[in-house]
Amino acid sequence: MKLQGIELRRVAMPLVAPFRTSFGTETSRDVLLVRAVTEAAEGWGECVAMADPRYSSEYTEAAADVLRRHLIPRLAAVPRLDAYAVGPALAAFKGHRMAKAALETAVLDAELRAQDRPLARELGAVHERVPCGVSVGIMSSLGELLDAVGGYLAAGYLRIKLKIEPGWDVAPVRAVRERFGDGVLLQVDANTAYTLADARHLARLDPFGLLLIEQPLDEEDLLGHAELARLITTPVCLDESITSARSAAAAITLGAAAIVNVKPGRVGGYLEARRIHDVCAAHGVPVWCGGMLETGLGRAANVALAALPGFTLPGDTSASERYYRTDLTEPFVLEDGHLAVPTGPGLGVEPLPEVLRAVTTATEWIPL
Repeated sequence: MKLQGIELRRVAMPLVAPFRTSFGTETSRDVLLVRAVTEAAEGWGECVAMADPRYSSEYTEAAADVLRRHLIPRLAAVPRLDAYAVGPALAAFKGHRMAKAALETAVLDAELRAQDRPLARELGAVHERVPCGVSVGIMSSLGELLDAVGGYLAAGYLRIKLKIEPGWDVAPVRAVRERFGDGVLLQVDANTAYTLADARHLARLDPFGLLLIEQPLDEEDLLGHAELARLITTPVCLDESITSARSAAAAITLGAAAIVNVKPGRVGGYLEARRIHDVCAAHGVPVWCGGMLETGLGRAANVALAALPGFTLPGDTSASERYYRTDLTEPFVLEDGHLAVPTGPGLGVEPLPEVLRAVTTATEWIPL
């Protein structure tokens, strides 16, 4: 496959409501899209980096810069390019997994579109639809939280994830359990907000029968997570700590992760995400697909990934309307708590031209 050029496109996507976590509040997304143009087809990738380096060290401007100056020029030197050659070609550049993931996904999408093959089939999907959970941000009051959770349950979501931080943890979990009962699949996500010294406090969540507690400690603290797992009965799930199949294997070996959240952007792309799935399956560790407030482009790819056999827990693959009044693609709609896996070639979806034009803030064409 011969690349003719790469387009970097910035789009502004307002959220339907502010989304607050332990590391900040999002009101809109400055999304970096990557479009790979070949002689046979074009493909899209979505970079999940945020505007500021708070969830990770990556951020949107840096992703655009490293793509422009280093990653895209390196692909121009690859004599026989396909999606599986992207990772090895970019390996000399340290980190920047979100930027690499967007570029690899765009190439993969173009390749699969040219061959009329869907991404789900390429990854090894076994399901035609996937169960969906929803992530609920930190609210200003318990009443506001209960109203939000009630709305999501009424909409059909099969699992509720509560964002937590010190001062907003036991009380909201208790309130949700008391209002909606023990039958609701419930988990919490700390986004690294605690330390091992908080183990006794986090153990207060044990009586509520949570599916898991996600990334309670710093992303580099695997040993701390392993110790915490021995001190609490709620299963520990890792998110930010998992950056590759190798790191997943290490976390499992140490006893730091009973469950793994797979976010393709965080690990360098969907091919590495599949490797993480395979490692976890070999160790009997369940996985689920996390979300990064993706548009319909990233959501389509996440749904395809979540259809693999090891994804046994509902993911953060929410419907389009959870985050955006108008999505970049035809909206993903929740049906009986599930989203349908796209069956068209590549990602199976494309940006709606009129919507794309309306939300675009900048474009840059890089010929190869």
